[in-house]
Amino acid sequence: MAKVKIATDWLAGCAGCHMSFLDIDERIVQLLDKVEFTSSPVTDLKHPPKEGVTVGILEGAICNTHNVEVAKQMRERCQILIAVGDCATFGGVPAMRNLVGTREALKRAYLDTETTVGGLIPDSTELGKPLETVVGVDKVVKVDLFIPGCPPRADAFFYALSELLAGRTPVVLPPEHFVYD
Repeated sequence: MAKVKIATDWLAGCAGCHMSFLDIDERIVQLLDKVEFTSSPVTDLKHPPKEGVTVGILEGAICNTHNVEVAKQMRERCQILIAVGDCATFGGVPAMRNLVGTREALKRAYLDTETTVGGLIPDSTELGKPLETVVGVDKVVKVDLFIPGCPPRADAFFYALSELLAGRTPVVLPPEHFVYD
């Protein structure tokens, strides 16, 4: 039997969801005979292969043009796309910049703080052009399952993966899997 290929990637946010994923700890071993992690915090590979991924796990908010491209690539490459964490669900912490606007947020972060060196707002094509509004992943691509939380519990990851591996789609996670730290 072929292993289920799982890939993860992250957008804008704190990467706490990936740390929570690692909190599955020894239970990852229970999954290893059924899954192959093609890109994840376990493999330390950032982006998934171009094809053949069964489950994609995407963390973070859509903040810039680079995030849009990564989300679209994940949707194209993965049969099932799971958005994890509050950032991926509704923009979370990165969406706080929506309160003041992108230009004002960049000004405050790079020009108005005493710790900023050089007094310049970065203009890097690698980072992507900032979007006017930070949004959740589902505003850019179709998401098959959300795992909310900040960060989601490791149990929620394990439950969702176990259900998918058993051929069931976890439409709604049980309440004991929700947490906000």
